Amino acid sequence: MTIPTRTLVLGTARRDGTIRAEDVYRVAEASGQSAEQVRSCLRRLVSEGLYERNGSGRKAVFAPTPAGAATLGTRLRRVRLSFSQDAAGRGWDRNWRLVAFAVPEANRASRDALRDRLRDLGGAPIQGGLYVSPHPWEPDVRDLANQLGVADNLTLASTDDLEVGGETDPRRLAAMLWPIDDVATAYERFVDTFRHLPAELESLRQNRGRVSDTELFPRMLAMGVAHDEISAMDPFLPPELLPRPWAGRAARELVVKCRKLAHQVRESGSGTGLFDGYDSFVLDITG
Repeated sequence: MTIPTRTLVLGTARRDGTIRAEDVYRVAEASGQSAEQVRSCLRRLVSEGLYERNGSGRKAVFAPTPAGAATLGTRLRRVRLSFSQDAAGRGWDRNWRLVAFAVPEANRASRDALRDRLRDLGGAPIQGGLYVSPHPWEPDVRDLANQLGVADNLTLASTDDLEVGGETDPRRLAAMLWPIDDVATAYERFVDTFRHLPAELESLRQNRGRVSDTELFPRMLAMGVAHDEISAMDPFLPPELLPRPWAGRAARELVVKCRKLAHQVRESGSGTGLFDGYDSFVLDITG
């Protein structure tokens, strides 16, 4: 599997969101990526306005800008939502949240960006300029509209009585509006691909006591990349709207099991040095 350098770099972010160059280079070296790939990625994060650089070389520290913190925060909240819903077995208050917008053609770039970001937030289009989510996404939508300068073109509403094409049943509506079958298939492939990993990590621990970063990081990166790709297409619908059993829950249980094992077997001490910011809330939720 090809490991995107961006995923590797962001995976080394600490709990406060900062990225330390020395962490990134260490992970990259253990994972077979070059220093130039890392430098290029870090430069892009700065040029995109997501991070600010302090210091130079391997002592440099990259701090998230407000835009970077907002982008990363939204992403982490969505992942946290999925694990929280798994733990609770529910997550819906039976209200649908609607977002409508009519952005003039002269501001087409902002209109397209708004549409794309609403999808990133898990929204589904009902028709042109009208999106829906079962989650209380209003704060994120308002922030997004303000960033794009289209707040005056936005309408927000909620209802417990949604009908689309004559359909009113919540589960059938969800199946109509979101690619649930495709997401389930992707999660099933993920489980099939990585179901061997817990036994492999446990075997390494039994044979060697501890596992080196060179052995651990490529495995955890491959799993992280694969899960990240599915997360990008998963709207993280509440359990009440999903088929049961739900393959996404099985996939997340596998991720948690592997993350816990990675903490136990890593040779160089506490944590894994990779996706530790992610662990800070996932492992708290799941125990």
